[in-house]
Amino acid sequence: MQWTDEAILLGVRRHGETSVIAEVMTASRGRHLGMVRSGRSRTMQPVLQPGNRLEVTWRARLDEHLGEFRIEPLMLRAGRLMESATAVYGVQALAALLRLLPERDPHPHLFQALDVILDHLEDPATAGELFVRFELGLLNDLGFGLDLSECAATGTHHDLAYVSPKSGRAVSREVGAPWADKMLALPDFLTPGTNRAADPDSLAAAFRLTSYFLDRHVYGPRGLEPGAAREGFCQAALKTLRSLEAPGALAAPRNTA
Repeated sequence: MQWTDEAILLGVRRHGETSVIAEVMTASRGRHLGMVRSGRSRTMQPVLQPGNRLEVTWRARLDEHLGEFRIEPLMLRAGRLMESATAVYGVQALAALLRLLPERDPHPHLFQALDVILDHLEDPATAGELFVRFELGLLNDLGFGLDLSECAATGTHHDLAYVSPKSGRAVSREVGAPWADKMLALPDFLTPGTNRAADPDSLAAAFRLTSYFLDRHVYGPRGLEPGAAREGFCQAALKTLRSLEAPGALAAPRNTA
């Protein structure tokens, strides 16, 4: 058995004296494990860092075996990702989310989304928005997708302001007003057709939104804890974004398309 695919490294663990077990997210074969011989060597250590994009060739006698990886670097971005708390926590949080998926289950759109997010982790607003959309995509792939396209009661696509905590569907401002204290806020940047960028308040609301449904549908039923990486990423992204939007701060222009 043999195949070659593009992959992003999620993590490694020691295996024997010189080898490691590498965990990667592949473009067409999902999350996959494999042994890398001499993976702890000085040559391989810079390559086997979370966030790096690789070409991996997997070989095994049988498909159900762990198998071995032969690895070639394509983009070594781990060094850049270690320069900010947002990026460090972001890589860890994204890897933890992908571990909620079954191993070897293809999710090519999540691979593509992961690659894009890793290229934007230095920008807290862009990274935060992409992270929330990644979590929404993951929920959808796990069978718990939210419907944020129209009001659950009226079918309107306009002035959507809330999300029902029971159905996971959007609700318009007028319909949801009497139960606003029981609803989850729908941030403007997540409403269909908007070009608005996230600000600290809307990004915090988006983090609460995806956290609620992940806890309800995924972590709770599996008896899992979200882990510290996600909370660290959310706090680091919000802190940096607030500092950029503070009076007198010089904020870099962002593409809100």
